[in-house]
Amino acid sequence: MKTKDMAYIALMAVLISVCSWLSIPAAIPFTMQTYAIFTALLLLGGRRGSIAVLLYILMGAVGLPVFAGFTGGVGKLMGPTGGYIIGFVFTALCYWLGERLFGKRFGARLAGMIVGLIVCYAFGTVWFVQVYSATKPISYASALAVCVFPFIIPDIAKMLLALFTDEILKKHIEIE
Repeated sequence: MKTKDMAYIALMAVLISVCSWLSIPAAIPFTMQTYAIFTALLLLGGRRGSIAVLLYILMGAVGLPVFAGFTGGVGKLMGPTGGYIIGFVFTALCYWLGERLFGKRFGARLAGMIVGLIVCYAFGTVWFVQVYSATKPISYASALAVCVFPFIIPDIAKMLLALFTDEILKKHIEIE
């Protein structure tokens, strides 16, 4: 891996961190985190983007306050919303797999992000139900109503914004 690649990966991990701090408080905060995840994947590609996502999660796991609400630590990852954070790794891996199988065409990249987001929602929801049910039982339908349905339209908007950002930035900087 070249120094340039490591610098871009680090820059995207920082972007994800900063975007996670931009939030609207709710049971699960609305953040710009998914926008940064999508942007990292689009700009860096599946391999380097996945490493940036993993680096972001590792920074939070060791206690750096990179998660929503300036939080961090393994406890945050093990909490009810930790599954959605860990699910970002699956989002990145789905994108990377799609890129490997279908190339970097627009449709393939969009499909990779959509499938990755669905996998993140699924993993995060199962995690949420398991962790939250330890104190107070909750159904999957209730968890979806609280943790997924309110986020679908904002996440699609963030996906489109990331695609727009990718198109603009790739005209002005050479990342490949």
